[in-house]
Amino acid sequence: MSESVRKGMPQRLLRLLSLLQARREWSGAELTGRLGVSARTLRRDVERLRDLDYQVEGTPGIAGGYRLASGNDLPPLLLDDDEAVAIALGLVTVTGVQESALRALAKLERVLPARLRPRLAAVRDTTSAVAHPAAPASADPSVLGMLAAHRRDRVVTDFDYRDRSGAVRSRRVEPHHLVSHGGHWYLIAHDTARDDWRTFRTDRIIGPRATHGRFTPRELPAPDPAAHLVRTFAAATYLHTTRITVRMPAADLRARVHGPFPGWIEPLGPDTCLVRISTDSVDLACQYALAVLALGAEFDLDAPPGVADRLRALGARLGHGGDRFAGRRGER
Repeated sequence: MSESVRKGMPQRLLRLLSLLQARREWSGAELTGRLGVSARTLRRDVERLRDLDYQVEGTPGIAGGYRLASGNDLPPLLLDDDEAVAIALGLVTVTGVQESALRALAKLERVLPARLRPRLAAVRDTTSAVAHPAAPASADPSVLGMLAAHRRDRVVTDFDYRDRSGAVRSRRVEPHHLVSHGGHWYLIAHDTARDDWRTFRTDRIIGPRATHGRFTPRELPAPDPAAHLVRTFAAATYLHTTRITVRMPAADLRARVHGPFPGWIEPLGPDTCLVRISTDSVDLACQYALAVLALGAEFDLDAPPGVADRLRALGARLGHGGDRFAGRRGER
């Protein structure tokens, strides 16, 4: 298809083509509703796409539909300027699979219309991302792809999992979602042996493999997978758990503490909230506690000895009195 022919396509035809590329199959009723046209006009537009070498397959009848067939002779990928930039930004800044993403970006550039290639190249050459310091050297794209495919096909999945202590145990799960957070990829899944939801870091998953079992997807106890992951982290209990009662509205504290937070903030009243911080690291526990204390509000601190001792020593060195970091709730 020539550039001049493509530019001359009516806006409605471009919209139809965009819809066909966005989903595997559409019913005729869905397409006429999205486009605001009659069934006769839809059929005429489909024929025009076929005349332009797009392989649109159709199923006749009341329940019939349309889909864009895959093949080696498809015309250039249809993207508008904003979509091309969004894809390029996503590939340049993706977490853990940078090398694979850059290869994909190079291949994408070759199948885009000539008009969009300079825009894609400009984003590629002028954009970069700072790697998260806690991120692994790389995430295995084959593991991510396999887990995603098992979720799509509703396949019960076995794998070995290395926990924080280094112990390796076999797990059997129903995969639900992959979420990127804090430099890592996580699998949210329902653990069949424990009959409960679990979260697994994918760089600790060893040898994922399909079983013969199939499952019906369960509903997450959260609005969406990202919210579920954040709630899971906030509710988890690790080696060092610190609680700080702060004389500040919870909304104000949330707005003033930046970055990921290993815990939760609970309102105790209009002007007071409880901050719970739980980590496996004394360093992190102290850093996050100090981020809260540095806001300048009155507080009561309930911290384990290792954290309390570190904060008390810091207070003494700062010359503000180590007794303020006594380490038990109510001690000032």
